[in-house]
Amino acid sequence: MSFARVYSAQTHLLKGKIVTVEIDITKKTLHAFTLVGLPDKAVDESKDRMSSALKNSGYQSPKNQNQKVVISLSPADLKKEGPYFDLAIALAYLLSAEEIDFDPKGKIFLGELSLNGELQPIKGVLPLTEHAMRLGYKEIFVPIGNAEEAALVEGITIYGAKTLKEVVNHISKIKSDRKGNPLEPERPKILPQKPTEIIRKDKIHDIDFSDIRGQESAKRGLEIAAAGGHNIALSGPPGTGKTMLARVFSHILPELDNDDILEITGIHSIVGLLEDTLVTEPPFRAPHHTASYVSMIGGGANPKPGEVTLAHKGVLFLDEFPEFEKRVLEALRQPLEDNIVSISRARGSAIFPSNFILIAAMNPCPCGNKGNKDKVCICKPNDLERYARRISGPIIDRIDLWVTVGNVDYTKLSDSMPSGERTSSIKTRVKTARLIQDRRFRNTKRKIKTNSDMNVKELGIFAPLTPEVKQLLNNSAEHLALSARAYHRVIKIARTIADLENSPDIKRNHILEALQYRPKVNA
Repeated sequence: MSFARVYSAQTHLLKGKIVTVEIDITKKTLHAFTLVGLPDKAVDESKDRMSSALKNSGYQSPKNQNQKVVISLSPADLKKEGPYFDLAIALAYLLSAEEIDFDPKGKIFLGELSLNGELQPIKGVLPLTEHAMRLGYKEIFVPIGNAEEAALVEGITIYGAKTLKEVVNHISKIKSDRKGNPLEPERPKILPQKPTEIIRKDKIHDIDFSDIRGQESAKRGLEIAAAGGHNIALSGPPGTGKTMLARVFSHILPELDNDDILEITGIHSIVGLLEDTLVTEPPFRAPHHTASYVSMIGGGANPKPGEVTLAHKGVLFLDEFPEFEKRVLEALRQPLEDNIVSISRARGSAIFPSNFILIAAMNPCPCGNKGNKDKVCICKPNDLERYARRISGPIIDRIDLWVTVGNVDYTKLSDSMPSGERTSSIKTRVKTARLIQDRRFRNTKRKIKTNSDMNVKELGIFAPLTPEVKQLLNNSAEHLALSARAYHRVIKIARTIADLENSPDIKRNHILEALQYRPKVNA
């Protein structure tokens, strides 16, 4: 047998892609070793890793024989990236060279080979396993370090191996004589990996909401934002606790459901940010204001997800919001409105999920003292105008709540005991409001989870206003010169405030409080 075909996979955007590894060996010719199928440098180097791994596992190295070896990775028009195929290439070579015999049908092989034949963990095993299961593959062989992650997927048998030799011993048929008697001893088998249960670990957080002195209006705004999935901006002088409030915010968000856990874990696995087996808490991403456009939004020659996708189902905290590159801020329009980000490049396009809650923190002016009763603003009028222009009207319009975080009285700062509500109490109210929204949107055709996801048509169905309340909103909107988008966002916020009070109807006080969170500028 000089030809063999084995199956592997690699990640493509945020999904898996099956890759067929084919090897053809021509004996008694000058030595040649070719790998085709648009391989990148890491894939091309697999020839050397595989040769050394075979030699140190007790087999002949392909490079020590007069033969022509052609390795093809198909589909040929898909760019092959990363060390996903080392194990599959080694097994395909052994099968083609007739050193082992096994049936590759229904099996996927993943893993990077060390020079001594050990299997090293790879990125993106969870989405690859899910894709293989959906296509009907029955078994998948992965490095032992990825076995627990792969076992999150049901409906496919997971084998975690430490070495190439372990995989060969498991899959290869035992040679026998003409009478069917085995010519070699039984080989040890790899035990299937037990299914991994989704267990939520209770994390102990360093800071509680009660540790933050004062700032009751900011805490209220954050509670509304968490309950309805609304974007929020915190504006105030330096040192007033904006960053601390933003970091504690993620602690009051409800727990992720199982589908969200698997989706987020898959994204972080592909990017290589998976520290534990599972991501069980809403992600909190806080990129620096010098972050590039590609790192924030995603992209590259072969599109990769950025921070807006890594924050999916969680929080994107942008400190020093006006200091971010103008192009980055304007690119936030689509994810803030549609909960996706679309990236188009010459080699193709991609759509990544980006349903996050934005927390923007900023100073009122470059020096930070504008409106401060205790300090004098030293900014020139030109500086103030230039600073205000950094954030465009469309971006201001897309942020639901604008909260001022002022200086805290020193007497409150000197209190040794925590004051105010604890995180657990606020989280309980947020979870209750989310349960109300879940019941409200359970039977909708479009997938809606929070009030912020409603469109104009759904607002009329799920957030109706009485004539009195509608007249109040219309008068206020005319006075504040609200845009159509801002008008509808006020209704969404009012609906969330009503949910926090367990009120079935939107009342006057809910509208009035929602209007207080609009920015004090003409957007």
